[in-house]
Amino acid sequence: MSRRRATFGSVRRLPSGRWQARYTGPDLARHSAPLTFDTRTDADAWLAVRRSEVVRDTWRPPTTRVDDAPTLAAYAEQWLTERDLKASTRELYTRLLRVRILPTFGRARLRDITPTEVRRWYSGLGAATPTARAHAYGLLRAILATAVTDELIAANPCHIRGAGTVDRVRKIEPASLADLERLVAAMPDRYRVLTLLAAWCGLRFGELTELRRRDLDVTAGVLHVRRGVARVSGAVIVGTPKSAAGVRDVAIPPHLLPAVERHLAEHAAPGRDGLLFPAANGGHLARSTLYREYGPAREVAGRPDLRWHDLRHTGAVLAASTGATLAELMSRLGHSTVRAALRYQHAAEGRDHAIARALSALANGTP
Repeated sequence: MSRRRATFGSVRRLPSGRWQARYTGPDLARHSAPLTFDTRTDADAWLAVRRSEVVRDTWRPPTTRVDDAPTLAAYAEQWLTERDLKASTRELYTRLLRVRILPTFGRARLRDITPTEVRRWYSGLGAATPTARAHAYGLLRAILATAVTDELIAANPCHIRGAGTVDRVRKIEPASLADLERLVAAMPDRYRVLTLLAAWCGLRFGELTELRRRDLDVTAGVLHVRRGVARVSGAVIVGTPKSAAGVRDVAIPPHLLPAVERHLAEHAAPGRDGLLFPAANGGHLARSTLYREYGPAREVAGRPDLRWHDLRHTGAVLAASTGATLAELMSRLGHSTVRAALRYQHAAEGRDHAIARALSALANGTP
């Protein structure tokens, strides 16, 4: 946190990168700007106006000017602007603010939001949508934590234990090898390798549907996961994977390689940048398009409960059954959680290929 002395008052740069302006008024009290600024020039300009008020004897204590105190709506808009978020995450936060947070706190001044009001609001969200309620609480807590850092409020009123987390309501039952065999057989041929890679390699849907020929090294048996695709408000957005850990190389179990090579010859788009799993129109495959085939296929497989994302969970369970360590699993799946474990455990070089070979041995019924 850097500080710079201005001609009147002082300006400092906050950990967020924003600038805060403060000054001592004629009342000998310390006053801060109600909002932080993009640049030091903006902060200096705000101080210049306050100094002019003092010189002209038109200055009044900020506490008598209610409009100076930022509302949650104004501060939340600034908070979102400052952050480098994935488009899908920004859309989620915007929706949570609009639907669940701002109707209650939008017009409230930051300093007027109390723990009692937060508890009442949280209780009013109800338990019917526990995940959305936890996300909304976590977002409000994060915004107000930044307000504490910016010294706009003295303490964060969000301190309901466990409110930002949610217990999994639905128990996930991974697909068995027999389930996978029936599922893949029931899928159209153009989607069979997509299904196999989702289950055996644990890739996310957005990672799979952005894979291109240049991302696949058939000789080495490796997928280079470098990007992901998401649909936000109807627009297709290609970016980096969900987290930094998502950028990774994933070894393909050798028993899948013949099917992968056949898919390349028959279904992948041409050219080095051709999509491995293109839509019929040549663009990115939409989740809704896939589900028109996946829904009936999982019924045929006797697993109507098996969501597409559960195949990724299946991949984690299958890899774990080979004896892979926690760090190796997190490296293979691109997980960034359990940070403490990752800090002290590292995937051994070459172990991903060993895991992949063990997966094939598991599929072939060999020890």
